[in-house]
Amino acid sequence: MSFADFDFLEYLANIVDILLVWFVIYKLIAIIRGTKAVQLLKGIFVILIVKFVSDYFGLNTLSWMMEQVLTWGFLAIIIIFQPELRRALEQLGRGRLFARSGLQEEEDEEKMVEAIIKATDYMAKRRIGALISIERETGMSDYIETGIQLHSRISSELLINLFIPNTPLHDGAVVIQKNIVAAAACYLPLSESPFISKELGTRHRAALGISEVTDSITIVVSEETGSVSVTRNGELYRDLSGETLRELLTAELISPSRIKQAASTRWNWRGKKNG
Repeated sequence: MSFADFDFLEYLANIVDILLVWFVIYKLIAIIRGTKAVQLLKGIFVILIVKFVSDYFGLNTLSWMMEQVLTWGFLAIIIIFQPELRRALEQLGRGRLFARSGLQEEEDEEKMVEAIIKATDYMAKRRIGALISIERETGMSDYIETGIQLHSRISSELLINLFIPNTPLHDGAVVIQKNIVAAAACYLPLSESPFISKELGTRHRAALGISEVTDSITIVVSEETGSVSVTRNGELYRDLSGETLRELLTAELISPSRIKQAASTRWNWRGKKNG
């Protein structure tokens, strides 16, 4: 093997090494995305910036304090990020940290939509009030922590039982995270919009409120009328049929982006808007 070949192999190994490091970093960010760990990570960057500034301007006391924080920071990170580290190790043990087929994700999403449609239809016919919020890109971990955490596989039977009147978890919202029922009896922020119809109650205001601060899709079943409503991007769409609900959830949660864009017009002509 010539010297030129050796240089080429070393160069190729360095490229592969860098790509693998970036891939690992990407996966770690994906794991902590939507959790409080993101805010803590921002705090670490602030500490690093303060350390650099204090060294540059000769602020010895502040620099010493930041140095102590960084010295003991490794132990603090293990303690603070313990839930995320445990989840990463669990996924690694299941072989899911670095690989998860798009086909499997699509199948899970289809099952989730079918379960929501079936449960919503059942509860609407019997006028069982329900509030189901589906997390998308914006994390909802802060709201999940306000309820009773379940982390259960989604099914129509589970959703129905969670909202049966006079059961411990029927009040509040069910939050679905990554095709899993993350928690029940969650508190969602109420919308303060003056344009909401006076006939709408707390469930609709909570559904609209969460859509104003996240990109989630939230389904509401009215306890008084049995009508089904959906909130998205700060808008409330009322009196949706089962078929319309299926089209909307399929377009937003399953279909490719180009189909979503073409189907987005459905939000504008189906159902009553904000009132």
